[in-house]
This record gives sequence, C-alpha cells and structure tokens, in this order.
Amino acid sequence: MNADQPPERTPDGHHIVVRGRKWRATDPSIPEETAARLRRHLMSARRAVRSATTADDEQAERAARSRVNRAKTALGERGTPWWEQPEEERRRRWEEGLESLDAEDDA
Repeated sequence: MNADQPPERTPDGHHIVVRGRKWRATDPSIPEETAARLRRHLMSARRAVRSATTADDEQAERAARSRVNRAKTALGERGTPWWEQPEEERRRRWEEGLESLDAEDDA
C-alpha cells in the first residue's frame, strides 16, 4: 500500500485490508472534518501510549490506552459495528466521542 493511496477495502466496505490483515473501516458517514479531528486524537493518544510505556508509567499508559479506545470507538472501528447502527446512533457515537476527547484536551 502506497501512503498516497487509500487502503484496499473488502467488497462490503466494512473493512480495510492492510498487509493481508482485515481491520474494521472508519464509519464513512462521519463528516471528514470530524473524522480528521478524531484521527488527530487517536494519533496523539498512540504517542502517549508509547511515551508511557517507555517511561514505565502504568497509570499514564492506562489513561492513554483509554483515549485510544475512545477515539477508535468514536471512529466506528470498535464497539458495535457501524453498519449495524441506525444513523442517529452513529452520529451520537462520534459526537459524544469527540466531545469527550476535546474536553480531556481542554482540561
């Protein structure tokens, strides 16, 4: 996969394929600006996991892994599959996830 190209998708669009492994795709109904903000939170949280594990700080690692999970859930990559959720529930998932992550950054 080239960084300039999107990853391969399964025929149903529910998963992406990276190096032969299937991963749940981001919910395509999330507005691009919102999805970009959620991805920034996800990448920040992943960096925090790496920093915490390097520093052997278990409490910080737990907090960072919780942020990763909230970001991935808001993106639809974890939790109830987005294709099984009604549109209103999907919208609530990403709006509440983003609100939670933004509030944590503001604290």
